[in-house]
Amino acid sequence: MQQHGPTNYSTPPYFTMKINAQVTIKNTNFGKFEFDNSTATISFGGFPVGRAVIGKGKAKARSTKRVDVSVSLSSNNVLPENYELRYNFDLGKLRLTSQGTLKGKVYLLKVIKRKKSAEMNCYMEVNIKTKKIENLHCGKCAYGC
Repeated sequence: MQQHGPTNYSTPPYFTMKINAQVTIKNTNFGKFEFDNSTATISFGGFPVGRAVIGKGKAKARSTKRVDVSVSLSSNNVLPENYELRYNFDLGKLRLTSQGTLKGKVYLLKVIKRKKSAEMNCYMEVNIKTKKIENLHCGKCAYGC
């Protein structure tokens, strides 16, 4: 992770980093789940800062499929006068959200097809000093209910 700006308040802060993550797709169905290509968007303060590509694939019946993804993040899309970014740098933690949807079909008994989708919503904080993800929360209430 490269960070710039918190020591010089006349220059807007910005960041670039690369995150390697593992996405798990839990298929609780009794048939295989085949999903199409998809993307997960990582955002800061509502501004997209990176996109992870999840290639099409299959999750066997009642199993979990793990997919490794790598995404480059950059604050280029964040407005330069964004005070939230400066505030995050001053705190030493960068607050990010990620969202994605997998769309596909569940195949039962090789003849029945049902359209299904799976959603991901996560909140995380990146510790600027240690360069580690902290407070990772995923699910329906990832952002607080």
